[in-house]
Order: sequence, then structure tokens, then C-alpha cells
Amino acid sequence: MLRGILYLIISLALIAFLRMVMGMIFTAMKEMAAPGTPAPDQPRKGAVPVSGELKRDPVCGTFVPITTSFQKTVKGEAFHFCSANCRDKYGA
Repeated sequence: MLRGILYLIISLALIAFLRMVMGMIFTAMKEMAAPGTPAPDQPRKGAVPVSGELKRDPVCGTFVPITTSFQKTVKGEAFHFCSANCRDKYGA
């Protein structure tokens, strides 16, 4: 009886160890296959910010972050657009 429990504990420890080793091997292989991808906790280069002030595009009505919007000043008032096409359509 005691021998059976000991074999069960050893088997479970061996399975846990093999899973850990295989996980490290697969992670290393994945990083080797795609070395240019950033880690999930690091921001990507050129990523759109998730916070900040939003302005409504007067042409199509979408909301655009100020940091990435196309701006046009008309009679001293600044307007924010989602694209150069909407900016060019405005006031045409």
C-alpha cells in the first residue's frame, strides 16, 4: 500500500517536472521563430494610446484621439479628423 502511494507521488512529480521543461522548450522555440515580437507587457512601437482626450470628427462622426488626429484650424477653431480624406472634405 505504501509503495503504491510512493509510486503515485513520484509519478506526479515527474509529470510536473516534464511539463515545466516542455513549457520552457516551447517558449524558447516560439521566441526563436518570431524574434521581433515584443513581450505582451511591453507596448508596441506605433501603438495607438488607450487613454487621452477624444474629439468627434465633424465629417463622419467617429471619435479620434487628439494625439493621432488630423487637425485643421478654421476661423481660429481647431477641428480634429480621423483621416486626411475627412479633413479635405470638411468645408469643401
